[in-house]
Amino acid sequence: MVLIGVTPSLTEKGNMTVNQDYMDAVFRAGALPMLLPLTEDEAVMREMLGRVDGLLLTGGDDVGPDMYGEEKLPCCGETAPRRDRFEFPLCRLALDMDLPILAICRGHQVLSCVLGGNMYQDIATQFSPELKHPQYSTPRDKVHDMIVEEGSLLHKITGLTKFQVNSRHHQAVKTPGAGLRVIARAADGLIEGVELPGKKFVLGVQWHPESLSDRYAEAQALFNAFVGACT
Repeated sequence: MVLIGVTPSLTEKGNMTVNQDYMDAVFRAGALPMLLPLTEDEAVMREMLGRVDGLLLTGGDDVGPDMYGEEKLPCCGETAPRRDRFEFPLCRLALDMDLPILAICRGHQVLSCVLGGNMYQDIATQFSPELKHPQYSTPRDKVHDMIVEEGSLLHKITGLTKFQVNSRHHQAVKTPGAGLRVIARAADGLIEGVELPGKKFVLGVQWHPESLSDRYAEAQALFNAFVGACT
């Protein structure tokens, strides 16, 4: 069975956690999810990645602005320095190994920053308040439209050039990392999806398809395609 490495969040008490929606979506795709323990030892990271068939970078706290060369502004939210120190080198190693990657929300942002991109520390403050992106009260509901570039990986996976997504983020990718192709945007122009051409499978999405995947085929299709690329 295909084995998917899943990155966890870390609570203030030091507990590793992950939303069960991620695990269920991987199970439905026919793969086995495995929670990866946080470490700063790159030799251990390489060993872990050598034992899995794909990497799922999950959502969570804000990426630390120091990771993309900026100072933290008052509009920035809670960050996770220990998680940054784990996921950034882990993502780089996975890219070097051409391991399939599905990067969701924070994971999508980590992917971009690893490749030299930067972030809006707060969408409403630094980009536009026109479209309300952080709608935490409806985490499992579709709340806004998204336009998908025709011929992109996301278009090929879903067969759609427009569909609705949920939205649980107050930050977003500002300048994509080197080599990333923007393949989806919200109605206000904010980046919602990226891919990395030339790799086996690298897809970053700003919304949370795992929380829609039990009811919407296009959401589960992302996990199916990801697992398919891992075989």
